[in-house]
Amino acid sequence: MKIDYNDLKVLITDSEYLSAFILILICYISFLFSKKIMLKFLSQIFKRTSTQIDDILIERGVFEKIPYLVPLLILYGSRSSVVIVAAAERFLLSLIALTIILTINSLINALGEIYLKSKLSKRLNIKSYLQVIKLINNILGTIIIIAFLLGKSPTLFISGLGALTAVLLLVFKDTILSLVSSLQISSNRLFKTGDWIEASQFGADGNIIEIALHSVKIQNWDKTITSIPTNSLVNSSFKNWSGMTESGGRRIKRSLNIDMSTIKFCDKELLNKFMKFDLIRDYVENKLSEIEIENKNKNIKNELSVNGRSLTNIGTFRVYIECYLKDNTKIHKNMTFLVRQLTPSRNGLPLEIYVFSNDTDWANYEKIQADIFDHLLAIIPKFDLRIFQNPTGSDFQKIKS
Repeated sequence: MKIDYNDLKVLITDSEYLSAFILILICYISFLFSKKIMLKFLSQIFKRTSTQIDDILIERGVFEKIPYLVPLLILYGSRSSVVIVAAAERFLLSLIALTIILTINSLINALGEIYLKSKLSKRLNIKSYLQVIKLINNILGTIIIIAFLLGKSPTLFISGLGALTAVLLLVFKDTILSLVSSLQISSNRLFKTGDWIEASQFGADGNIIEIALHSVKIQNWDKTITSIPTNSLVNSSFKNWSGMTESGGRRIKRSLNIDMSTIKFCDKELLNKFMKFDLIRDYVENKLSEIEIENKNKNIKNELSVNGRSLTNIGTFRVYIECYLKDNTKIHKNMTFLVRQLTPSRNGLPLEIYVFSNDTDWANYEKIQADIFDHLLAIIPKFDLRIFQNPTGSDFQKIKS
């Protein structure tokens, strides 16, 4: 029997076409099964669980590349049964590598979001480290894809990176500096997301909303956002207000400038007025008794206040401020508490209040501070004192009249 090789060639070609068609059909069915059934099934299961980890994995698309990966793996696994040219095989490997790289990137993003929801994220920010891992993954992935397309071993390209070390250091200089800065931020706990920092040289004053590898984003109090290079911020001076918020107290440091011409010794009429003030009644009584005993022991007559100890309106007012602040429930009693005189100047005698409120919220703090000084400014005339104020137009009009 004579064999017709042309007929055999046709039979073989038809068989290959049939195998290829069946393989493509299997790949298409596997793609639909993975995308329409498996992913939806996983999504339904994850929604019923109490943990949020699986929900984040779904939202970040960690499993979205699986429907593409399955048919690619089937095609590559069936290359021995179907005639595939070398170029197509290399291209297939490159697509598999690309899919895996994208899946790893999605997984890294998901891990970052899962970490942000943990309590540890308030103390240590790992976003910059995750970005470095993604960068390494993308670089190695690119090398592997190029190696597959050229039909070369990836190790050949990776070993060749040693000769390009100087070039790579130059190209990734900013990335390396940012990575070192991120390590300093984490190890020294310079700041974290949510901290209020003030960096005047960058025009930034507000809360940190993001710490990334290359930049730190700060939302200022006027709702504008300042982006500062991580390396520049770490190497410059800045003020971190987180210590204030964590301590539970916020400083009130403000002075009342007293007109020195109104400072005087207290006469009987003024002392009788002070005796009606509940906050300083005991102080005035005890002080008068103490002064009387001391002056008597020293045989000092009381005709002139200058001959012995006497109460002054400024001293009594200072004690009144102390008593008023101690009686104020909004003042932190376990922190620095000072009411003191500063050096007199051309603007009068500064009477400084240096205390801490027990509420660190900005709006509440401003209200507490305003309430204190509203009261003190209103009661100063009761002590026959006057706030120093530079002359205005109305003052000059009074002089003319």
